[in-house]
Amino acid sequence: MTRTTPPRPLDVEELFPRLSDYRGVTTRLHPRAGCPDASASSVGGPLLWPADEPWPMCTEPHRRGRGYRIADIRRQRQLLAEAWARDPAPGPTDDERVLLKELGRKHRLPDVADTDPVPLISLVQLYRREVPGLPARPDGCDLLQVLWCPFEAHGPSGHGLALHVVWRRSEQVGEPRSAAPKPLLVGFEGSVPEPCLLHPEQVTTYPYVGTLPARLQSRIGAWEERQERNADKDPDTDVLTYQHDLSIPPGYRVGGFASWHSTDPHAMACVACGTPMALLLTLDSREWDGCISWMPVEDRRLPEHLRDPRPARLAFGRYGLLNVFHCLAEPDHPHRWSIQ
Repeated sequence: MTRTTPPRPLDVEELFPRLSDYRGVTTRLHPRAGCPDASASSVGGPLLWPADEPWPMCTEPHRRGRGYRIADIRRQRQLLAEAWARDPAPGPTDDERVLLKELGRKHRLPDVADTDPVPLISLVQLYRREVPGLPARPDGCDLLQVLWCPFEAHGPSGHGLALHVVWRRSEQVGEPRSAAPKPLLVGFEGSVPEPCLLHPEQVTTYPYVGTLPARLQSRIGAWEERQERNADKDPDTDVLTYQHDLSIPPGYRVGGFASWHSTDPHAMACVACGTPMALLLTLDSREWDGCISWMPVEDRRLPEHLRDPRPARLAFGRYGLLNVFHCLAEPDHPHRWSIQ
């Protein structure tokens, strides 16, 4: 089934004509639960990976001997989904709650060293033939694959994520790997994606307000303040904001503009050559939760308890989003990322 973004509540370019100079396009991926195979674009699905190419591992020193079992995480999600679909009012039965508590228990592997290899988990796979806006590369690569370590324990802070980005030419993959290795334990429930098919849709987008010229920022701020005052006078008035309703859609998407709602905007420069980087991909903990105006038309038709704003079940930071950037001068230079 396709997914269709509703028209914006108002014409933002009519309100702020200068924004027409900054108009962009982003591709909403709209992941929804499904059974993708390696030949399809997906979130959390199997990757088209050569059988003779080693699977990427995390060997950075950090604790990996305590965590959750992937099978327990998936069973826990299944139980909860069945309970909400059955009757959202009472939720799980008493017996199910006992089982859910057991499934949510952490486990220990005392013989695992801090440098033992941890298989990376696949996050997303995108084919250019299926995803409009995925950059064309001079080397002919048409397939983007992103994996990560299922522990948030990397870098100087000891709380960073470890991302692995791969570009490849799909036609050069001979014998594909039949199955990926799985980590024995993962650090947190949100590190394990549920397999999702994608329903790409291109929509208009505008830059994050803090990256616009100062005069335009002031005009937008004044308009939002007037809306707040009107809402104080009439509680039934809908309060719209540029950031949440008119500019950058939530959810998984390719290209467009990065959101900087958790930090001040800052330029992302390539660490190899200093060239300004562009947003490649956004992975989000939520598809629309908190930004209801972006909920697709097809999801609005479902009963409320069957709408799922977190189909992939991934979590980034404190249920924020992950922006991945790429170098515009040299596609093989290292990618950078930011959690918002």
